[in-house]
Amino acid sequence: MFTISIARRSGDAFRAPLRRLGTRLGGLLGVAVTAFALSAVAPQAHADTTLLNVSYDVARELFKDINPGFIADWKKTTGETLIINQSHGGSSKQARAVADGLEASVVTMNQANDIDMLADRGLVPADWAKKFPNNAAPFYSTMVFLVRKGNPKGIKDWDDLVKPDVKVIIPNPKTAGNGRYTYLAAWGSVIKKGGTEEQAREAVTRLFKNVPILDAGGRAATTTFTQRQIGDVLVTFENEVQLVRKEMGDNFEIVYPSMSILAESPVAVVDKVVDRRGIRKQATAYLQYLYSEPAQEIIAQHFFRPRSAAVAKKYAASFKPITLFTVDEVFGGWKNAQKRHFDDGGEFDRIYQKK
Repeated sequence: MFTISIARRSGDAFRAPLRRLGTRLGGLLGVAVTAFALSAVAPQAHADTTLLNVSYDVARELFKDINPGFIADWKKTTGETLIINQSHGGSSKQARAVADGLEASVVTMNQANDIDMLADRGLVPADWAKKFPNNAAPFYSTMVFLVRKGNPKGIKDWDDLVKPDVKVIIPNPKTAGNGRYTYLAAWGSVIKKGGTEEQAREAVTRLFKNVPILDAGGRAATTTFTQRQIGDVLVTFENEVQLVRKEMGDNFEIVYPSMSILAESPVAVVDKVVDRRGIRKQATAYLQYLYSEPAQEIIAQHFFRPRSAAVAKKYAASFKPITLFTVDEVFGGWKNAQKRHFDDGGEFDRIYQKK
């Protein structure tokens, strides 16, 4: 793990790292766990308090821009200096790292299932989703398509992803929440259009036959598509395709399917860590800050959908209306979806063995 101290940055400062997205994306993936120490003041020999935010990979730039605001606000309010370290990777892989001993102060994941697993291990409370507003998810997203300029394969909806001449880039649903949401979105789109479970299984089976490589995380999948030039379409979070389109707009186009899945980004305090280190109030305040208007502004600027009605209205032009269905309504909740589809020997394993 390495740390970098930086000064406070403005809300739109995410453009700088994104300008390097096209040339450095692959390099970022060479580091399994990346940590950033952010401070609103000059580097110090000893910080008052250090927090570790363990998060999923495509939220890296988001938290780099949110953290300085919270650090400054906390310093102004309490006089205490904070350093916030970030660790990023595939959401499920990150959750397992925390379960195996990575000392996260907070987890900011892209699906409830990963935090439920930590609750089962006694690391977060069983009622973690009630600790903060909106089921402890301060923002959300959905799964959309990124295609090459001109959309040469004419991809418009989920049905087009199963055509035999289409190569689809999706990260591994066993390690990445990104891949898990894509799998469930494809399955659910069949059900929501009146199809049967067998028809949904057949569609998802055909879809994964079109996947040439399963990367471990969403950012790796983006690199595969944009830098390695593999595949005809990338399926990923809306914020990720918007950032790529913003940076390399002449080369890619965004396609919104007729419907997709609600992808909430839940958060939780890791009780055992914060209580042992005496940093519960700082960790709790950090997650509460994500709901503040300044943080919600940054969230919207990074193309995640904010919870604040005022911010959502202000940035309405950035988010195309789309019909969303939930994991609860189609799959009976994340625990049921995990057990049936993603546990060892589940639907995904049987589907992928047929490739």
